[in-house]
Amino acid sequence: MNNEEYNEDSELNGYEPELDHNSLESTEAETIKKVSGMYEDWFLEYASYVILERAVPAIEDGFKPVQRRIMHSMRELDDGRYNKVANIVGHTMQYHPHGDASIGDAMVQIGQKDLLIDTQGNWGNILTGDDAAASRYIEARLSKFALDVLYSPKITPWQLSYDGRRNEPINLPAKFPILLAQGGEGIAVGLSTKILPHNFIELIDASIKILKGKSFVLYPDFATAGIADISNYNDGARGGRVRVRARISQLDKNTLIVKEIPFSTTTTNLIDSILKANEKGKIKIKKVEDNTSSDVEILIHLPPGVSPDKTIDALYAFTNCEVSIAPLGCVIQNNKPLFTGVSDMLKQSTERTVQLLKQELIIELGELEEQWHFSSLERIFIENRIYHDIEQEETWEGVIEAIDKGLKPHTKHLKRAVTTDDIVRLTEIRIKRISRFDLDKAQEKLDALEDDIEKVKYNIEHIIDFTISFFTTLKEKYGKGRERKTELRNFDNIEATKVVLRNQKLYVNKEEGFIGTALRKDEYLADCSDIDDVIVFLRDGSMIVSKIEEKKFVGKDIIHAAVFNKNDKRTIYNMIYRDGKAGASYVKRFNVSGITRDKVYDLTQEKPGSQVLYFSSNPNGEAEVVTILLRQLTNVKKLKFDLDFADLLIKGRVSKGNTVTKYPIKKIELKEKGISTLRPRKVWFDDTVHRLNVDGRGELLGEFKPEDRLLIITQSGKIKTIVPELTTHFDDDVIVLEKWIPTKPISCIYFDPEKDKYYVKRFLVESVSKEDVFISEHPYSRLEIVSTDYRPVAEVIFAKVKGIEKEPLTVNFEDFISVKGIKAQGNQLTSDKIKMINFLESLPYEEEVQEAKEVQEFIDTVDESSLTIEDDGQIGFNLD
Repeated sequence: MNNEEYNEDSELNGYEPELDHNSLESTEAETIKKVSGMYEDWFLEYASYVILERAVPAIEDGFKPVQRRIMHSMRELDDGRYNKVANIVGHTMQYHPHGDASIGDAMVQIGQKDLLIDTQGNWGNILTGDDAAASRYIEARLSKFALDVLYSPKITPWQLSYDGRRNEPINLPAKFPILLAQGGEGIAVGLSTKILPHNFIELIDASIKILKGKSFVLYPDFATAGIADISNYNDGARGGRVRVRARISQLDKNTLIVKEIPFSTTTTNLIDSILKANEKGKIKIKKVEDNTSSDVEILIHLPPGVSPDKTIDALYAFTNCEVSIAPLGCVIQNNKPLFTGVSDMLKQSTERTVQLLKQELIIELGELEEQWHFSSLERIFIENRIYHDIEQEETWEGVIEAIDKGLKPHTKHLKRAVTTDDIVRLTEIRIKRISRFDLDKAQEKLDALEDDIEKVKYNIEHIIDFTISFFTTLKEKYGKGRERKTELRNFDNIEATKVVLRNQKLYVNKEEGFIGTALRKDEYLADCSDIDDVIVFLRDGSMIVSKIEEKKFVGKDIIHAAVFNKNDKRTIYNMIYRDGKAGASYVKRFNVSGITRDKVYDLTQEKPGSQVLYFSSNPNGEAEVVTILLRQLTNVKKLKFDLDFADLLIKGRVSKGNTVTKYPIKKIELKEKGISTLRPRKVWFDDTVHRLNVDGRGELLGEFKPEDRLLIITQSGKIKTIVPELTTHFDDDVIVLEKWIPTKPISCIYFDPEKDKYYVKRFLVESVSKEDVFISEHPYSRLEIVSTDYRPVAEVIFAKVKGIEKEPLTVNFEDFISVKGIKAQGNQLTSDKIKMINFLESLPYEEEVQEAKEVQEFIDTVDESSLTIEDDGQIGFNLD
């Protein structure tokens, strides 16, 4: 709700009737009567009034009535100088009957959007939420942009003000999509509107595309910047949603910095939400420091041992660092609310701009033709000395008739007939002007008017081109500094259970079948949070997933319990069970993903008396070897044998499994721990969301075993290796992201401003546990190029000196410098002035060359008829 609506409707908007449910039940049988009479009529009138006259903007100019009246008042007061806002508010009260508070608040909102009002003084801060100073202390005047696009009295429709004393505009002739540029929201009776702000330049570009018949797309842009996911924007119509995030980065290993905040939040409520999440145990922070002034700067200090990446995700999941906004495009058109999208709003605004410009041109044409007409009459009147014809006339009628008679022989070329008003104007010409009349200048003026008339006629005939030129001029004149602030990016969905701080402990009583966070005297199971689920396996072969509570009964004789991750497909369960009381034994391997909470699943064949004989949970798909001992039977010779789980396929939990033995099992013992039977995990990097994934989105970085790491190099000259965790955040200046090969040297060229020299260096990553800077630590030191190829080659192009350009230098890094320590300065590249440095194609690596030679030698020994080339370019051999 905006301030205007709050001040005027606080009583109604805050009213919620208290219902006595007992009385409702007692009168349930009574007849329900439909309201009528005064209530029905007055309520409809009130609802219509709020919708049309207060809460919802008009599509024609994008203003609510109070905003339109403010802009009209400012135009009436405009003399180029600043006016006290209190004076403007007082003047606006002549048109707006709802008090000074609503007018002042609405004016501050317009001023804070920095488009139509040129402000002076403390107008508040949209970043911190600080209020503006009192209206008697701050000043305002119309911006040049507002003067260019909002006002044109000759084509403005007018109506009487509420008291009938003055005229006010029905709609301002806005020749720009003001509503889409500023955004707007309001709550009426039975409906609301929320139109998000859009980028000034993009609106102009889209309008030009409309005029050219091209397609266009509009996305919101916020003054608070931030990052927005507009994948479900739905053109700003009802049903859409926009997710907006703060821009959070890692300042150092124990500090996060927030530089931009989401739209509709302030630094104050953002910090409050962070502190509340910390109090509830969702995140763990040490302190929050707010250094915001003209730019946002919130420092979040973390305790030692807390993951910055995980904390960033938790901030998005549990605080106002991410907000979801539901746009709702509703405007007033033809005195009715219209639900529509921003594309239709812009089309209508553009079409209206065309019509307004055409009306202005038609009026200008009429005025120019009138000027030409009277200038021609004036020339005829003076040049032919017709003023002498009135010397003998004694009556006014005679004077008019004499002038009319004198003009007739000379008016055939005029574009309209001479009227009495024209003749009266001629009589008002002063003698001084007649005496100084210059025929040549008069003709020049007529020629200039004729040129202007032709130009205006041309513009009317080519109104679309004229409108495009109008928009282009606006962009050139006012577009500087209005570039897009909000970055558009698709967000990955953050699972709260993965990033929540596990600040509680989970306990289990296996024998009695209880599990929860309050069973402190029982067996400790794991750390957990209050939003986690727990998975439980029972001896009878049943399984259940349930929400963690303080104490909950899940079933007696628990054999395994753990915090459950529904998307974990790498945790494999190995199980041997007996089918029924005396049936055969079966073995199976399975994972658990999709489940229904609190539903009991049977992992056996559902025969009474079934029992789990062996069970293990393996987080990375490990497959152990067990020894199975059978009971002593006369007809069984082999009472002991081994079973390797690696020989079994991983199937679903409902699978029957393979038969182990039909004889009774006495005992099962672990013989040998297993290794993972899962393949190395393929990891991709999705540049759209700047995140790693295992779902095949983006660029494949490689197959990673548990010991493998990622190499990260940034444009600022920092290098580190990390374990490829899917929750890792990557800064925008990452220029190298690949699987790390420890023996592979990194080659680079950097500029050291302190010594004013370029240096070449090659080095290996020396530490896997910390981030290093491999260029000089001077703040203006810059990395020119970096390569992770084994044998890179670069080309150095020199700048011209006294008109002479030196031949380019080819740098073979392997020959230029040997591999040294990461802190080494490196060798100087050249003392000449450099224009540009580019990479050339790298040289083959020796192992690659040797491998190619061996392949070629093998091919040479093979008969060509047995050699085949596959579609993908691979070479095959017919061994028959």
